[in-house]
Amino acid sequence: MRRVGLLLALLPLAGCVRPAEGRALKDLEIGHAEGAGLSVVVEDGLASVRSLESGALTLWGNAPVLRVRATPSAAAPEWWTLMVRNAMPDAELQAEAGGEALEVEDGPSPLPTVKMWRVRLRPGAEARLQVAPPDWATAQPFRFVALADVQEALPRVGDIYARINEDPSLRFIFFSGDLTETGSREQLQEFQERLEESRIPLYATLGNHETFTLDLPYFELVGRGSQHFTFQGVHFTQLDTGNGTVDPLVEESLDGWLEQGRDAVHVVGMHIPPLDPVGVRNGSFSSRNEAAALVGKLARAGVDLTLYGHVHSFYAYSNAGIPAYISGGGGAIPERFDGVGRHFLVVDVDPSKGVQDVAVVRVD
Repeated sequence: MRRVGLLLALLPLAGCVRPAEGRALKDLEIGHAEGAGLSVVVEDGLASVRSLESGALTLWGNAPVLRVRATPSAAAPEWWTLMVRNAMPDAELQAEAGGEALEVEDGPSPLPTVKMWRVRLRPGAEARLQVAPPDWATAQPFRFVALADVQEALPRVGDIYARINEDPSLRFIFFSGDLTETGSREQLQEFQERLEESRIPLYATLGNHETFTLDLPYFELVGRGSQHFTFQGVHFTQLDTGNGTVDPLVEESLDGWLEQGRDAVHVVGMHIPPLDPVGVRNGSFSSRNEAAALVGKLARAGVDLTLYGHVHSFYAYSNAGIPAYISGGGGAIPERFDGVGRHFLVVDVDPSKGVQDVAVVRVD
């Protein structure tokens, strides 16, 4: 009986060997949709399909450059309205089918990060659409924001966006998880509504607080938990570490992303850091062996910068020679003993020289 009791006690643990597996599988579904006479694939899952109706497609972008394959049926309308929310303010649409340019008309932009176009598709022919700033492929220096951990401070996050808006050189926000308190649909929708106060888009990975809601609306409303994109010669990778681990499926993708960025400047972000530099909150991976293995892999691949959240403070340190920053200053309850309140980081990066500067901007 003692053995039976032990086995029964271990059964719940057996189901948690890969707590992030379901989210890793959900990643693979992002950006795929079919309906209203149109088949849509967003390459690399870098946008979620928010709505697809006859003649109208709406995406929520989670990267500066979006490539979409859209195939209308023979009976589908020719003219389609494409709306991209959370887009780069200077994004343009290029569209072609069979090597020939498609007709595109600019639409109204009610907000800097909401872009609209009308595009004339050819029924039955696959169209390739690209939404991107004109300079996205030019390797040149630029600046971006690193931010994490808004959580219960969602009603006053506008203060942070206002400070960001003061600097016209900043291109986008690189967000390392915990957008909301519980990850509910209502909270995520409020997060995105308040994000309309920002003149630049926000590209996120999820945090542990986004895992608190069983149906995980994050994937429908925001997008992937783990992804990779490039901008102006710099590689960016975001990893889902919401359970203090990296799922093997994500690890496999990471291997490919690290190889792509091996000879380039590469920034990697995640919510829970592999190793806690101070140990006060035990804000680290569940397994020190896994943490050491991941940090070693990043170091061998020549990663230039790692950005973390989860710990509601600011720490600058080094992981196996990689500059590392914890910046959980989006407004969640701060560590009381360090005097660091709401803040974000401004990162200056040069694709030919590497990360040039990481500066703390205090909001409170």
